[in-house]
Amino acid sequence: MRRWHRVSWNGVKQQVEFRRELLSLAKPGVNVRQLCKQFRISRKTFYKWLKRYNKEGSDGLKNQSRRPHRSPTKTKASIEARVLSVRAEKRSWGARKLRKVLMERGMTGLPADSTIHQILKRHEQIDAKESAKHHKWQRFEHEAPNQLWQMDFKGWFRTDDHRQCHPLTVLDDHSRYVVCLEACSNQQTDTVQSRLTTTFRQYGVPERMTMDNGAPWGSDQAHPFTPLTVWFIRLGIRVSHSRPYHPQTQGKDERFHRTLGVDLLQWHHFRNIADVQHHFEQYRNVYNHERPHQALGLNVPASRYAISPRSFPEVLAPIEYGASDVVRIVCDHGRIRFGGKRFAIGKAFRGYPVALRPTTEDGILNVFFCHQKITSINQRA
Repeated sequence: MRRWHRVSWNGVKQQVEFRRELLSLAKPGVNVRQLCKQFRISRKTFYKWLKRYNKEGSDGLKNQSRRPHRSPTKTKASIEARVLSVRAEKRSWGARKLRKVLMERGMTGLPADSTIHQILKRHEQIDAKESAKHHKWQRFEHEAPNQLWQMDFKGWFRTDDHRQCHPLTVLDDHSRYVVCLEACSNQQTDTVQSRLTTTFRQYGVPERMTMDNGAPWGSDQAHPFTPLTVWFIRLGIRVSHSRPYHPQTQGKDERFHRTLGVDLLQWHHFRNIADVQHHFEQYRNVYNHERPHQALGLNVPASRYAISPRSFPEVLAPIEYGASDVVRIVCDHGRIRFGGKRFAIGKAFRGYPVALRPTTEDGILNVFFCHQKITSINQRA
């Protein structure tokens, strides 16, 4: 007898043909045990197919669903409906955030995060990007609120009246609390200073602020100070800039920009700047007080934020230095004269006094403006 080998068949048609051929060879007098051995199946499987064939014909040779007739642990339809309802409100929130919100709304008997994720997938509420695994990054954060604020502009977009909107964002490093989300028509110093004055009056003044090297807070790495950052220093804020081409230095604010785009900007067309600001105010409240933050253990930023004890000074204090400091006034060209030589300090400091302090290295002096070191000069150069 010809030896038959079982192979891996693809598709229902091939499976049925394979089984029909086997049964057709099982004629009276054929050794069923030997036939099953040649086809590499068990006699139990042979008689199972024979019974189905005699009862249902060729349809009985198709694979049958192994799905149970009853699913005692299946998620209730009412729970699925609640999950999908909240997802409709928060179109970019994942399973963990949705479960947290449902718990806060008093819902009990909730399934695991993974089950909620499967509910979203089953109802085509999740795309491939959301299904991708996320890496667990090692995060650094400051120990207390207002030790550092990150500030930046998100990329501009046009409103329906064809004007540019430049979202100004300021975020507290420790709590991820958004202290400023302003729809600006430009990135000019006066515009930013006006918005930040309102922010400082409401939340106080931070210890330090970090920003990139772009306008209006720095033209490049060699010229990091501008009239705006000079104002920050006079307010008692230490100023730092991110490394060029390293946006991760502003990582938390950059991440907020992405969240803002996914949660709000991609879903709306805005009539004008005022309409943008209206939506920004609503979204800032949701982000700070309602949206669970994964990096905060699914707590909201407001749970970790407190206003700064350093209140905003309506009148700037006079600039004073120590008795041992050598003080020079920065001229109109942004230079000072010392030891018969001229040294470039920066045009942002024109008209202001700066202090020169010696270092341990011979001929090198550090230059301070208020509390902040702004450069060093070499008398031998």
